[in-house]
Amino acid sequence: MIRKLNDKDRRRLKRKVHIRKNLHGTALRPRMTVTRSNSNLYVQVIDDEAGKTLAAISTLEKDFAALKPNVKDAEKLGEAMGQRLKEKEITTVVFDRNGYFYHGVVKALADGARKAGIVF
Repeated sequence: MIRKLNDKDRRRLKRKVHIRKNLHGTALRPRMTVTRSNSNLYVQVIDDEAGKTLAAISTLEKDFAALKPNVKDAEKLGEAMGQRLKEKEITTVVFDRNGYFYHGVVKALADGARKAGIVF
């Protein structure tokens, strides 16, 4: 079944395509992408050249199941992602907001990762 996109989703996908034309993750500086829904948050760090996901975290994981997709909990999730990246010795990333506006939950997640020492 194909879902018909509403205007809000269509505008977000248009922004996403426009952003992704110039945004590319490498092994030295992978792409950190954020996906959010009404009930969960997902973050992946991707090496686009190799086509590999280097690290991932979401509110579906057992340790983070109590977190909700709000500003306070998004910052905690961002800090946890920063710690995972530090363990893998990744310090710089390219932030891909995935077409979402850079405020609220997306901004809080980015600030949490910066607080953990990730540079972007």
